[in-house]
Amino acid sequence: MQNNKLLLKTDKAIQERLTQILSSYQGRKDELISILQQVQQVFGYLPELAMKNIAKFVKLPESTVFGVATFYAQFKLVPSGRNIIRVCRGTACHVRGAASILDEVNKQLGIRPGETTPDLEYSLEAIACFGSCALAPVMVIGQDVYGRMTPARVRELLGNTRGEK
Repeated sequence: MQNNKLLLKTDKAIQERLTQILSSYQGRKDELISILQQVQQVFGYLPELAMKNIAKFVKLPESTVFGVATFYAQFKLVPSGRNIIRVCRGTACHVRGAASILDEVNKQLGIRPGETTPDLEYSLEAIACFGSCALAPVMVIGQDVYGRMTPARVRELLGNTRGEK
C-alpha cells in the first residue's frame, strides 16, 4: 500500500510539473515534438502519464504520441541510470569483439542495450560509432572512454564502479 501512495505522489508531481510545461504551449499538433523534448529534458525520460496527458493536450490519439516517441531515438520511455554505459558497435569495434563486450556487460549487470538496471544505477546503450576506431573496441562509462576493451576489463571496471573487487 505504501508503494501505491508513493506512486500517487510521483504521479501528482509529474502532473504538476507537466501542467507548468504545457502552460507555455497552445495545444497545437505541430508542437508535439517540442513538448516531448521539453518533458524529457525535465524528467530525463517520457513518463507514460505525461504522454497520455500530452495526447489530450494536443488532441491526438495516445498511439500517435507513443508512435512519435518511439520513432525518434532521442526519446526514452524509461528513466536512464545514473551511469550510462555506451559500447561502440561500429565496424572496427565489431570486428575486434564489441559483441563480447556487450555480452559481458549483460552478464555483469543483467541488462541489454536500451535497458536500465532496476536500481537505476546503470543504463546500457549500443552506439553506431564513437570515431575512436584506433582504440577498438571502445566502451564509455559516463564521460570516461575505455579503449581496447576485453571481457576481463569490463568485469574489472564494473566491479570497481560498483564497489567490488
